Amino acid sequence: MTEPAFFILAALIDAPRHGYGIVGEVTDLSAGRVQLKIGTLYGVLDRLVGDGLVELDREESFQGRLRRYYRLTDRGLDALTAETTRQAANAEAATRRLTAHRPATAGGLG
Repeated sequence: MTEPAFFILAALIDAPRHGYGIVGEVTDLSAGRVQLKIGTLYGVLDRLVGDGLVELDREESFQGRLRRYYRLTDRGLDALTAETTRQAANAEAATRRLTAHRPATAGGLG
């Protein structure tokens, strides 16, 4: 799962959101590391919809434009849960390895 897809799914956990709402939530969740462009967002959303992980919740007119709200499906929640577990296990393995291979500090010398 790509990082943008991961954060889009996470952004939809608590409520349906429209495109700009998703973009803002992804920026917040990632502490600014992931900043989606609208074109990228809709490309990823199309794929997530096609995979059954996200679905259209509703459409509303806002200032003469149609806003589409998307929501997470049960399948999307399962996929996000599995990916979160996978990433946590990867981080744990890397952390163990880093800890085991750090040079011992020379305490009391100086």
